[in-house]
Amino acid sequence: MGQTLIIGASRGIGLEFVRQCRAAGDQVVATARSEAGLALLQAEGATALKLDVASTAGASGLAWQIDGHQFDLIVINAGVFGPRTSGLQTPTEADFDLVMHTNVLGAMRVIPQLTDALAPGARLALISSTMASIGGRDNNSGWLYRASKAALNSVLKDTATALRERAICISLSPGWVRTDMGGEDAEIDVQTSVAGMLRLLAGLTPADNACFFDYNGQPLPW
Repeated sequence: MGQTLIIGASRGIGLEFVRQCRAAGDQVVATARSEAGLALLQAEGATALKLDVASTAGASGLAWQIDGHQFDLIVINAGVFGPRTSGLQTPTEADFDLVMHTNVLGAMRVIPQLTDALAPGARLALISSTMASIGGRDNNSGWLYRASKAALNSVLKDTATALRERAICISLSPGWVRTDMGGEDAEIDVQTSVAGMLRLLAGLTPADNACFFDYNGQPLPW
C-alpha cells in the first residue's frame, strides 16, 4: 500500500487513477476545483483537496495541505483542450491564457510545492499527449493544445533534472481516450489507458527519468 497524489481528478483520466489506485489499496489524495468534484472524490475513498491550478491564490495553498505526506506516486493531470482548430486559426487571448495557464503554468505552480512530499524513490508523472510530440507530428489540429503540451514536456525535462536524486519523473501520453475531452470516437477506454500507465509507472527504473512514454510503455519522440 502506497501514498498517491492525483492533481486534477474530478473526471475522466484523473478520476480513473483515483479508482484504480484505491482498488490497489493505496491511500489517495486527489484534487478538484468544484464542490461536486470534491464530493465525488470523497465517495471514492480519497482525501479530497480543493485546488484550481489556473488560479494563483487557489494553487498557492497546496503545500500546507499535503504537509506530512510522503507520496510514492504523483500524477499531475489537470488540463484543458481549448479551441478545436483544424488549421492555423489564431487563438483568442482568452483561449491562449486559459490553456497555457492551466496546462503549463499550473504544473509550474504545483511542482515546487511537492518536493518535500516525495517518498524515497517516488514516481512523478505529467500527463502530456502524443499531440505534444514535435518529432512525431503529421498534422496541426488543435495547435494551441499541442503547443501547451510541448511546453509541459519542457517543464518535465527541467523537473526531472532538478529531482533526479529524489524521484523518477516522466511525461505520459494516455493515448486517445474516450473521455469528455477525447470524445466518443476515441480509440481506447479510460480503464485501459490508466491501467497501462500504472503498469508503466510501477516498472520504472532510474534510466527512465526524463523520458516520454505512451500509455502502453512505448517511448515517444519529443
